[in-house]
Amino acid sequence: MEQIIHQVAQNMEKQLDHEIERLDALDSGDLEAIRQQRIAEMKQRAKQKQEWLANGHGEYTEIDGEKEFFTVCNKSSNVVCHFYKNDTPRCRIVDMHLKLLAKKHVETRFVKLDAERAPFLTGRLKIRVIPTIAIVKENKTKDFIVGFTDLGNRDDFHTDMLEWRLARGDVIEYSGDLLNPPETKKQSLHIQKKSIRGSAQDDDSDDFSD
Repeated sequence: MEQIIHQVAQNMEKQLDHEIERLDALDSGDLEAIRQQRIAEMKQRAKQKQEWLANGHGEYTEIDGEKEFFTVCNKSSNVVCHFYKNDTPRCRIVDMHLKLLAKKHVETRFVKLDAERAPFLTGRLKIRVIPTIAIVKENKTKDFIVGFTDLGNRDDFHTDMLEWRLARGDVIEYSGDLLNPPETKKQSLHIQKKSIRGSAQDDDSDDFSD
């Protein structure tokens, strides 16, 4: 074991020495080029952020109906839409978490839509359980979070859990471990995306098929 640790340490030292040598070999022109590239990237990112904020990113807002849903999806590459009903307690839980995530992930537009005011859309997307969160990328619906099944099947899940699940849907920028949920990192879980037809209905979720 000591020999293995020693070998690992040697390899890390070699990698560090190599990186130092590479940086030392750069002349002032190379360093200036790297600096200018990073400045350009920062400016582009700042410009992109301003465009996002102008399109309503950074806030969790309600949209009026189906027409506005399509408008939102046309303007933003990444959209998270919560289909809700006023009389469903779990929808208020989702609201609380999405409000926090909207401020953290300005790269994504977070909205909510009253399912009863969008019969065409809910039928087209085959939404049967409330709450349902639709993940839309490049104007195409890619994934659904139906009820709380994928969130630990509990009402007191942490915001980090929903953030991780959205990251699994590739709709937000995420630097954490995509293979393991934040609440069960020590377990080896392999959670596959579920289609809306295959997702189980939670006891406290509303059946929207009536």
